[in-house]
Amino acid sequence: MAWPGRSAAGQGFCACHVCGLVSRLEQGDLAARCPRCNTRLHFRRPDSLHRCWAFLIAAYILYIPANLMIMMETGTLVSYRKDTILSGVIHLWHNGNPGIAVIVFVASILVPLFKLVVLTLLLVSVRRGSTWGIKHRILLYRIVELVGRWSMLDIFVVTLLAALVQIQSFATVRAGTGAIAFGAVVVLTMFAAMEFDPRLMWDPLRKEREL
Repeated sequence: MAWPGRSAAGQGFCACHVCGLVSRLEQGDLAARCPRCNTRLHFRRPDSLHRCWAFLIAAYILYIPANLMIMMETGTLVSYRKDTILSGVIHLWHNGNPGIAVIVFVASILVPLFKLVVLTLLLVSVRRGSTWGIKHRILLYRIVELVGRWSMLDIFVVTLLAALVQIQSFATVRAGTGAIAFGAVVVLTMFAAMEFDPRLMWDPLRKEREL
């Protein structure tokens, strides 16, 4: 009989990771499928940590060239500039656009770094079976999921400027090679967050209560 505080998995309930339907699943039943969408059911997503680490390490590797390589090239009849993310922020700041500079700095440098650090923290805490700050870690995971889509701000800006400026014949805007690396970092961190199973953070706490 179920008792208050016992986990859903401990009572044999499993949520489909595709449609969210909760079904009853017996331990060791590897062939069970969701009655709604026919997806294979698991109490915990298989190899979640391994896939998350793979995406995260790839994102770490690409984060450096994403910030060091040219993000945008702008040219006019009298000048031509090649800017990385940081040099573009500095240029915006010195040209009277501190608000935009701060937004680009936060969205393009701090947010991707924040996501990398938080996902690393979550993976290490799960690997160590830690029970500290479980609610705070869940909150951090939800923030990572929420802000993930806004990390593409730089790519949107470059694309929009290139589309608008090319209409005129006196200026050109091109995306640099850094835009490819930056876009890859954003996509990889989004995949890493998608592969991470937050239910794994509750398992050590459940085991402690069952002892």
